Amino acid sequence: MKIAFDKVGATPKPFILTQDAVHFEGSLAKTGSHQIVLEGKLHGSMTLECDRCGSAYDQALEESLMLQISDRVVQDKEDLDIIEFLDGMIDLMYVLQSETNAFAGDYHFCPTCAASDETLEIEF
Repeated sequence: MKIAFDKVGATPKPFILTQDAVHFEGSLAKTGSHQIVLEGKLHGSMTLECDRCGSAYDQALEESLMLQISDRVVQDKEDLDIIEFLDGMIDLMYVLQSETNAFAGDYHFCPTCAASDETLEIEF
């Protein structure tokens, strides 16, 4: 889902997206001539691999997002929650995929390994 940067005004514009079992809903509101704030929530479930035993399991996902979107290059290196869309279009599917990939890239343990007090890795 793409939205033209110029079509977003100061009044929050709601959106809803779904990819697999993850739902992304929120709103976009312009805060400056070249800046938009995205407030949203990711909820649903993702299939992850346990970093300890390697088994696949479903993990519930409930995350809040507050991102800034710009249509210009931003030189602020202190704020990493800025996404630049230089072509004038805001690609919400890209934001959804980026956030789910970031979540999947963290360390995750299945319920069995999370409850285990074993200090060594499981060997097969």
